[in-house]
Amino acid sequence: MPKMKLLTSVCFLLVFLNLVSLTAGDDDQLVYSGFTGNNLLLDGAATVTATGLLELTNGTLRLKGHAIYPTPMRFRRNATSPSTSTTRSFSTSFVFGILSAYPDVSANGIAFFVAARREILAGAMAAQYLGLLNGSNNGNDTNRVFAVELDTMQNNEFGDISDNHVGIDINSLVSANSTNAGYYSGDGEFKSLTLISHEAMQVWIDYDGQAKKVNVTLAPLKKGQGKPVRPLISATHDLSTVIPDTAYIGFSSSTGLVNSRHYVLGWSFAMDGPAPAIDIDKLPKLPREFPKPRSKVMEIILPLVTAAVVFFVGTVLVLLRRRQLRYSELKEDWEVEFGPHRFAYKDLFRATEGFKSKNLLGVGGFGKVYRGVLPVSKCEIAVKRVSHNSKQGMKEFVAEIVSIGRMQHPNLVQLLGYCRRKGELLLVYEYMSNGSLDKYLYCQERKATLNWVQRLGIIKGIASGLIYLHEEWEKVVVHRDIKASNVLLDSGMNGRLGDFGLAMLYDHSDNPQTSHVVGTIGYLAPELGRTSKASTLTDIFAFGIFVLEVICGQKPIMQDSEDNQVMLVDWVVEHWNRKSLIDTVDAKLQGDYNADEAVIALKVGLLCSHPFPEARPSMRQVLQYLNGELAVPELVPAHLSFQMLTMIQNQGFDSYIMSYPSSVESISSLLKER
Repeated sequence: MPKMKLLTSVCFLLVFLNLVSLTAGDDDQLVYSGFTGNNLLLDGAATVTATGLLELTNGTLRLKGHAIYPTPMRFRRNATSPSTSTTRSFSTSFVFGILSAYPDVSANGIAFFVAARREILAGAMAAQYLGLLNGSNNGNDTNRVFAVELDTMQNNEFGDISDNHVGIDINSLVSANSTNAGYYSGDGEFKSLTLISHEAMQVWIDYDGQAKKVNVTLAPLKKGQGKPVRPLISATHDLSTVIPDTAYIGFSSSTGLVNSRHYVLGWSFAMDGPAPAIDIDKLPKLPREFPKPRSKVMEIILPLVTAAVVFFVGTVLVLLRRRQLRYSELKEDWEVEFGPHRFAYKDLFRATEGFKSKNLLGVGGFGKVYRGVLPVSKCEIAVKRVSHNSKQGMKEFVAEIVSIGRMQHPNLVQLLGYCRRKGELLLVYEYMSNGSLDKYLYCQERKATLNWVQRLGIIKGIASGLIYLHEEWEKVVVHRDIKASNVLLDSGMNGRLGDFGLAMLYDHSDNPQTSHVVGTIGYLAPELGRTSKASTLTDIFAFGIFVLEVICGQKPIMQDSEDNQVMLVDWVVEHWNRKSLIDTVDAKLQGDYNADEAVIALKVGLLCSHPFPEARPSMRQVLQYLNGELAVPELVPAHLSFQMLTMIQNQGFDSYIMSYPSSVESISSLLKER
């Protein structure tokens, strides 16, 4: 009897240990031949279709989608001492398909990932970031992300080799190794594949924990094809430095400015061995994206019917001609390369309901801005209509607009693309629901006054955006028109710098060239009248005026009691000399602000708007001052005892321009300089 009790206890203990071994993190393998009834965690645009397809994106522009296996996998054997254990070998295989509205262009791709935390995906960006990372954390070792990307868009900022490549990514979208899509046949011949061929393909990813080597293999999905012997691409890297004890596995995808859909048909994964085979006979089919071809009978009958209704056809042609004139566009051969960034005028016309006045958001120096909703994607946009009559420099101007559209930063308004008509250029921007900052500063339309925290947050946000433009993007971008009306507020009241119609680009190794003076009086640096060279320092000057405008609630050019023009910076300097700097803070705040932060911000504004360019700080230093990471240098009275209005007039700005505080040059002049 005691022996029987002992045997029962041992059996119970074995069952308990077996249950523990099957808890989260210890599943060794999985296989999906279709995803009907799956238990995956889906977010963003990701969903499972009625036929069992895992649809990561649905064609909506600039969205991301994730599909994550809910239980973290255990990637190390020694759970009690993960620092001394190595990452186990693992293998995965999946079948995917990419559909695009265009036969030769798509955006942006699919990635299989192993991530330490699901939270890192929440802050990821769409478009070129594939829903994995964002502009601020790309390349950080703390990301703890391993991924294999199937990328259909060439992004120079990541060093992409083509718009049809496979890459191995470790904590960064700058791939550790990449190559063009394809596979090696049995005789060793390389055969190219097109990721956006609208055909299903299969991928195998194998990591050898002993050799510290990643192999990626690609092949078309065909019966009897099987896995090629020779991998497409390899990389040697110890993933123990990247993948922790337990980590999540799954897929990420994103779209940009091209209508694309990304699908996964089947998936398998295994630790310490090959991934289980996927039964391709059970896989769901990719959807048909085009209608069936017209029958031969219809091709014979249609000419006969057409002959019988000539009058009707003539009427239709007249109507179509009138419709064509309404939606006519101006296109030239050189615009072919910018195709994905060009919007059809018909779509913009419908989005804005024919540019009706009820959709008018505002009127700027160069044109009117309208709110719109794109008819297919339902995305909200802002459309700026700019008049132009000059062909000179238009190609270079459009090229810069498209280049600027690739910038990604949370404090910049995204420039989505453009459209051209005779005598008119239309710029399409991301829509900002709360409008421009100047309406809040000057309480137009009964807007509530911004509180102190919001004002300081907007200033810091615009400073961060300018650091990206001046230092972090692939080219130096000089905005040339920084002002409150060009700062837009999103739904969270975060400031975003917009209106890049005057922006100038040049390489980091180059010096800015002489150009026409453009911008808005009150924000123009004094040296522009002498040199006509816009640079990052002239942007910093305008930013300084912008800071004073936000803190003081006053326009750059004020009217005194005798109706004389007074520069805001002169007024603030005068108070600084009288040691009453705090009195310049906007009275509408009613004293509800942090005095120390206000003084720092005002001093930063004066430093940035210093009349001598060499005395101005960089934007990175500005943000450090505002964050309290660096002490603000002491202001020297001798350097600040100037009359800015007099100095600007002496530098070459004529009195007529000075009396008209709006944009200095027309769009035609801007095009001529290009």
